[in-house]
Amino acid sequence: QVQLVESGGGLVQAGGSLRLSCTLSRRIFSDNTMAWYRQAPGKERELVASSTTGGTTKYADSVKGRFTISRDNAKNTVFLQMNRLSPEDTAVYYCNLYVPYAPPFSRWGQGTQVTVSS
Repeated sequence: QVQLVESGGGLVQAGGSLRLSCTLSRRIFSDNTMAWYRQAPGKERELVASSTTGGTTKYADSVKGRFTISRDNAKNTVFLQMNRLSPEDTAVYYCNLYVPYAPPFSRWGQGTQVTVSS
């Protein structure tokens, strides 16, 4: 049973940067997708960025050119570098692990708060 722990959230002014990290409690040897989601008050949870074992990355249109997802497989960690932050980025950010093989499973971190002030 793998656990995910996020860190790196906080308060930052508009135009600033933050780097989130998500560390898995154990290594996952099968192919998988790591992703970052976020949920703002009163809004649906949305996919921000994802990264497969093979290196394929995807981004939400709202963060393209500003956010970068990366993985350090040796350290069982995924990062989200967030640049040029705006108040619209304020949300709780969640790390997700998805393993597609039978039986597939998904795991979520507890979330970390990101607040961007104007």
